[in-house]
Amino acid sequence: MKIYINQMGYHPDSVKTAVLTQDAGAGASPQAPDIVQICSVDGTCILEKEPTFFGLDKSSGDYVWHVSFSEINTPGTYIVKSGDSTSYPFEIETGLYNSLHTLLSKMLYFQRCGMDLLPEYAGQFARTKCHTPSSVLWSEYKKYLAGEIESEDMQRFDIRGGWHDAGDYGRYSTAAAAALAHILYAFRFFPDAFDKSLNIPESGNGMPDILNECLYELKWLLQMQNDEGGVYHKQCTLRHANFVMPHEDTNQMILYPVSSMAVADFTAIMALAYRIYYPYDNDFATQALQAALKSYDWLQKHPEFIGFTNPEETNTGEYDDTNDIDERLWAAMELYRCTGEKHYLTDAKTLFDTLDITTEFGWGDVSGFAGWALLEQELMPKASISEEYYADTLEAEFAKVYRHEFLTEADRILDIIRKSGYLLDLSPNEFCWGSNMVVLNRAMLLSTAYLLDSQKEYADAAVYQMDYILGVNAVGYSYITGVGANSFCHPHNRVTEADGIDDTIPGYVSGGPNGIPADEKAEWLIRPGTPPMKCYLDIWECYSLNEITIYWNSPAIFTAAFLSCQK
Repeated sequence: MKIYINQMGYHPDSVKTAVLTQDAGAGASPQAPDIVQICSVDGTCILEKEPTFFGLDKSSGDYVWHVSFSEINTPGTYIVKSGDSTSYPFEIETGLYNSLHTLLSKMLYFQRCGMDLLPEYAGQFARTKCHTPSSVLWSEYKKYLAGEIESEDMQRFDIRGGWHDAGDYGRYSTAAAAALAHILYAFRFFPDAFDKSLNIPESGNGMPDILNECLYELKWLLQMQNDEGGVYHKQCTLRHANFVMPHEDTNQMILYPVSSMAVADFTAIMALAYRIYYPYDNDFATQALQAALKSYDWLQKHPEFIGFTNPEETNTGEYDDTNDIDERLWAAMELYRCTGEKHYLTDAKTLFDTLDITTEFGWGDVSGFAGWALLEQELMPKASISEEYYADTLEAEFAKVYRHEFLTEADRILDIIRKSGYLLDLSPNEFCWGSNMVVLNRAMLLSTAYLLDSQKEYADAAVYQMDYILGVNAVGYSYITGVGANSFCHPHNRVTEADGIDDTIPGYVSGGPNGIPADEKAEWLIRPGTPPMKCYLDIWECYSLNEITIYWNSPAIFTAAFLSCQK
């Protein structure tokens, strides 16, 4: 019998559920566990409970029992026991999600490109600045590779800074916009969650540290806009670097062609940045809005979809898409929020009416961000909103439709959770590359539903998803480095493998189980037929299971911010 709990712990007033499991393999019959005891760390029994049998969990191949201990709200360190089985220790404490939120946010500093990470901010993980030479256009670099032009004939672009996107050293416009959106909207909805110092170089300058950190990425993204308002899809080397430290990756940086997805995402995130940064940095905010308007004009001149496909010579992240309707929707909605000009709202509603899916928060589908922008006044703290939400009839009707979309999708996710022994928002066939991103994106959706409707089941469901990330899963890992007694330690991340340091940088979120492992190591080690929730290995070579990215941390930041503000 195994006992799984949130290895970080629980807010005193939150829902608390332990999951007990037995492997159902080889036709084994379920054997009821002994009475369950919740004990203080010294062994004193605080509560005894009879476990409730859930049944067979199809994602894990486990028989599952649940034990609720929500009535325990006294701060302290606890364990859960049943017979000879004991859980990892965990805390009950009010400030846990605040601390987690800060740790997840500091990860972004460790992803910074183009500057020294100094010991006073990075501790033992200090490192030298990287990727400072100029970049060239792919169209010219391809000619250089073919011997048609010389190196000195290529244009040079001094584009530096930003965050390394993932375990590689590329920087990608669409991925950056999605990660920034998760964080900046979270700041909008839960400002009280962002009052802690991140101990970064900008700390103490009068701006909240999370905005300082995001500004580092936004200033890089501004450089990715060309003179016509187009936005380069990505800035990468021709191929992924070997597992070397960032400053040792000295291959030529390349600007890959403009895509309409990148332009629309850029437009939206710069418009959002204008609204958020205006009270702190008027000059930057004005620059961001002007850039957004310029790129929206580019979109109007280019109504056609301009996608992106990796050239055959390159193997860095592709971030391809099949259309840009959701990106254009988000861009129009954000510019309406900035300017109040109705033609943007009309554009947004026209685009919305062509979509089948309207509530997603990933880099590939950003439709949910448009909903956040539209419903913003309903999602923000009540003290900060006006008495009249929507003065315009079209806006009010549009908001009514979007609210219904969010709540309908949240109810669909609740149905998935009710069918999961681990109270998880994934069906067995949804354990994909980056499954933890899907878990956390849906946690954001549940949080949104709670803000709109105040049903406790939505908030509890968001708690369960963070429980899963922090240890209530069939492999028993906390999927955040440095958090919990059994946190994963070997992310697919060039820095952590090349730095020669035994400790792992804390605060990284793992990609998580992948029911169809897609890298050589995972294909070799994971036996065919393994239940999807158990298709995970804490091995750095397993990039389809264990890579890290900024946009896997960012929904965790949002969710932790939401949970830190719940009482």
